[in-house]
Amino acid sequence: MLSSGKVLRSFSQIALQRSNVLGFKYCQNEVHNVVRNFGTKKVRCYQAACQRLVNEQPSRLEYSTENRHLLWNNCCRRSLQTTSSCYEEMKTVLTPPFAESVSEGDIRWDKAVGDYVKEDEVIGEIETDKTSIQVPAPCSGVITELLVNDGDVVTAGLELMRIKITGDAPPDAAPAAKAEPVAAAPPPPPPPTPAAAPPPPPPAAGPIPTTPPPAAPRPSGPMTSIPVSSVKPIAASAPAPAAASTPVLPSGARTEERVKMSRIRQRTAVRLKEAQNVTAMLTTFNEVDMSNVMEMRNQYKDTFLKKHGVKLGFMSAFIKAAATGLTTNPVVNAVIDDSTLEIVYRDYVDISVAVATPKGLVVPVLRNVGGMNYAEIEHGLSELGEKARLGRLAVEDMDGGTFTISNGGVFGSMFGTPIINPPQSAILGMHAIFERPMAIKGKIEIRPMMYVALTYDHRLIDGREAVTFLKKIKSGVEDPRTLLMDM
Repeated sequence: MLSSGKVLRSFSQIALQRSNVLGFKYCQNEVHNVVRNFGTKKVRCYQAACQRLVNEQPSRLEYSTENRHLLWNNCCRRSLQTTSSCYEEMKTVLTPPFAESVSEGDIRWDKAVGDYVKEDEVIGEIETDKTSIQVPAPCSGVITELLVNDGDVVTAGLELMRIKITGDAPPDAAPAAKAEPVAAAPPPPPPPTPAAAPPPPPPAAGPIPTTPPPAAPRPSGPMTSIPVSSVKPIAASAPAPAAASTPVLPSGARTEERVKMSRIRQRTAVRLKEAQNVTAMLTTFNEVDMSNVMEMRNQYKDTFLKKHGVKLGFMSAFIKAAATGLTTNPVVNAVIDDSTLEIVYRDYVDISVAVATPKGLVVPVLRNVGGMNYAEIEHGLSELGEKARLGRLAVEDMDGGTFTISNGGVFGSMFGTPIINPPQSAILGMHAIFERPMAIKGKIEIRPMMYVALTYDHRLIDGREAVTFLKKIKSGVEDPRTLLMDM
């Protein structure tokens, strides 16, 4: 690797030997020459040295050994101390590209300065009004600087952070035993006290000694001791430290907390209110006997899973029946263009499926459902559901859609009126399955029943088309054979 001394030496010699004029423009040309020879990683080092040469020396210098040494000493003494960071390869992370309909979002960091990240590891997430966009690490390294704060608004192409490229992960931190000083071992316990012996009889009175007793023998080996700093006194048992000072609320206190609405929640609120203000919503209801579809599912679910690799659910039956109904009732699949006051009929069926996520309600789209069978529908639902759970839904996954199905039954809802997802014209609401007594051929039988609701835009769809469409869904779910025979 080229050292900083060699870099500056070669540059100063080139600049001094070729001309007596050290104008900034000329030095910039010299910089480009050196960059071309030694690589682009040293650009900042060359430019700093070039600027320093111009600032510290007269505009015209005579070519002499004295001036040459002066110039070199100034560069060597000051430039080498300020350009060490030029030799560390840094990578700037930019905001990922947004979809055409998205202009900005709120950044949320998953990593902090000093953290090591691997290539393609998620280091943050940008929440837009439609979806969340993950920010992956472009390389492996250590985060050195966050250029935007957590929660700031960012746009496409904005610089977010800088990563120092290190390649391999740094060595693991020393274990806690090495990081913290080891507590000194307690001193050895004193030798056990021998059993108490009867006191010796008092010595008999005798003559008073006239010479002192002999001195104790001096130890022959080195003496051992324990450092005082390693001996910790045994403190008396102190009460546990008081918890962090937090305001103690009186019993029965009423408090409030304000939390900023997420962009997805804000967008959902605007669109739902827009639907109420613009469309003339009307809801019609019906009930579906789930006996046949439940029996079919119980009979073939194991074989279906083994062959197609995905579970057979109830949603595929409703989606297939809705696709057939939208084909036979094209006005339900149409939409009003308010700008031109025209009705737009679609010859394709893209069904949006409402999915509740921790971040809010999202509506991914299952496209071209008209030609799908049960297995293809279940595969498509499985992929969209996995993306929604992992937060990987892209804007393209939710754009479009000609009809929406919302299944509140997974949460136990018995009855409800869904709101249209603009600019669509209708939405189907599914609910929970409950056993209820039903009159079947003059007899009372207990059947698993589900209430279904169809909310539609009465500006475009009349009651006859709405009821006919809902009955088509009812018959297709209760007896799937009618779909095969196009009845």
